[in-house]
Amino acid sequence: MMQTGFRMREENLSRREREKLRQRFQMLAAAFELFSEKGYHNVSIQEIAKRAEFAIGTLYKFFQNKEDLYKALVLEQSEKFHDALVQAIEAPSDEVEKLRNYVRTKSELFRGNLPFIRLYLAENRGVSYTLNEGLDDEVRKRYYAHLEKLSAVLESGIKNKRFRDIADPYGLAVAIDSTVNAFHLLWMDAPEKHPYPEDPDAVLNIFFKGLIAS
Repeated sequence: MMQTGFRMREENLSRREREKLRQRFQMLAAAFELFSEKGYHNVSIQEIAKRAEFAIGTLYKFFQNKEDLYKALVLEQSEKFHDALVQAIEAPSDEVEKLRNYVRTKSELFRGNLPFIRLYLAENRGVSYTLNEGLDDEVRKRYYAHLEKLSAVLESGIKNKRFRDIADPYGLAVAIDSTVNAFHLLWMDAPEKHPYPEDPDAVLNIFFKGLIAS
């Protein structure tokens, strides 16, 4: 099976719990492969069970239906992204380096999980209300949480005289994150025309240097 980035947390678990975790992992990995190959709407729960090499009844012990499985897949990846970004922001370094860590880590996550990113973007444009119900709220909650962390870095930088006094650090955090996302999407759409800059300052200098010539 392809590498999906799903995590298997086996610390302090019994043998039975580890086995259940491995089964769940295999089901998520199989679903991800099929959704990536054929699209969410063109895959049946029976196909997922067959790809994972489990009886359909075993799959239903873990997930209520295909929608439930898709939500679990997205939330698993969302948690992984959130944890990595928060860790990058909270790494012991000054505020400028924290921003560089954030941009660098987000780039690694995006480019290292491109099949999932493509799947999520494609399916999120056309999924049903029931599929999005509850899912968007949870993903959005994690997104807002790391924006708050990014805003706190900017506030700290202002306090420590690393940055100019900014009226709205949270708004700037949104702008920085949105700019990074825009660079990723341009690269994904046309990598030869819009290669993603390896140096995080190539993105951050938009904010570090500003637009108006002094």
